[in-house]
Amino acid sequence: MKLTKQTDYSLRVLIYLGAHEGSIATIEHVAEAYGISRNHLMKVVHHLATHGLLDTQRGRSGGFRLAKPPAEIRIGDVVRITEPDFAIVECLGGAPCAIQGPCKLEGILRDVTEDWLIALNRYTLADLVEPRGPLVQLLGKRDESTRKTSR
Repeated sequence: MKLTKQTDYSLRVLIYLGAHEGSIATIEHVAEAYGISRNHLMKVVHHLATHGLLDTQRGRSGGFRLAKPPAEIRIGDVVRITEPDFAIVECLGGAPCAIQGPCKLEGILRDVTEDWLIALNRYTLADLVEPRGPLVQLLGKRDESTRKTSR
């Protein structure tokens, strides 16, 4: 199974925010940190915000931040909301199959996919960002004093 760019970028945004917890970030900050497309990031941030993972603020000092603590953001849940489908093979996507009925592959693959997502939910964003120091160093330090906000 290969994750889409939507999921990859969503996890990167969350990791960035988890490393800079409590701070407001902008599309520019995240795009520069990872060297990825601003246009695609705008869609990702919007999607994460509509699912309650990010709070967004408009205006001159606007941006986005985590809507909940990193320990409450489960990785499997993020993957579930960002992946368009889990059709590893055509029959999982509803395509007709010559051996549909007696074939056990569809059920097995559904079970394995569900087990994989359950396993991912054993991890949270907090697990991905600790210790924060090395991540902050790699992703670039920002002047936190001017961007820090209270919840």
